[in-house]
Amino acid sequence: MKKLFLFLSASAVLVSCSKVGKDEYIITGTAKGIENGKTIILQTQDPSGMGGLINLDTVKVENGKFEIKGKVTEPSFHVLQLEAANQPIPFILESGEINIEINKDSIQNTKISGTYNNDEYVKFNEEMKVVQKKLMDFQKVNTLKMNQAQQTKDTATINSLMAEYQKLQQEVGDKSKEKYISYSETHPKSLISALIVQSMLGDPTVDIKKVEKIYNSFEDDLKNTKPGKLIKERLTTAKTGIPGAPAAPSAK
Repeated sequence: MKKLFLFLSASAVLVSCSKVGKDEYIITGTAKGIENGKTIILQTQDPSGMGGLINLDTVKVENGKFEIKGKVTEPSFHVLQLEAANQPIPFILESGEINIEINKDSIQNTKISGTYNNDEYVKFNEEMKVVQKKLMDFQKVNTLKMNQAQQTKDTATINSLMAEYQKLQQEVGDKSKEKYISYSETHPKSLISALIVQSMLGDPTVDIKKVEKIYNSFEDDLKNTKPGKLIKERLTTAKTGIPGAPAAPSAK
């Protein structure tokens, strides 16, 4: 009984230490080497569909740190734009404590962690880098050679490099597709899975039954996100040909 009491007491402490409540988020950021007063803007895609980004919040760096708080109903991609930086920092805004460590010298190497979807996003990107490494290595090794061949109009070298590149591109593309499908099949609560399936439905040759099987494996919270709802609509349309119509009953 004493051990149980201690366990429950420890659990209560852990819960009470949380900085966020339901549907709340807090972004705790470090920005070492970035001068005081530099602005950081939280942005999201314009919901009107007109394109571009809209500003949601703006904070200033103070002593190498920044903090953004707010409410969010479901996970979705957002970006942070650091003043004078040449590219934004993509991450998934969701309920919880999100940690962002900005690398001022290499924005793409900024570290993001703290919540399930952000940890999955980072891990997924690292795994995709491994899949696509052959293609990246080929480009690094042969870019100069291709430029020289183009300058000297060395058609034989150009054609040889292009053929090799296209073959490698096909190989990496097939492996990437396998990775996407495998990930979505094994991560039923990840926002990445929903975005993958949504993208799959843009392929007219996709196996609808396979997509439906993956979608049906999703947890309810994921199905209720905007991508999840769009997938359901697309599946209904694909099966019936009528937008918004109920799915046709399956044969028994």
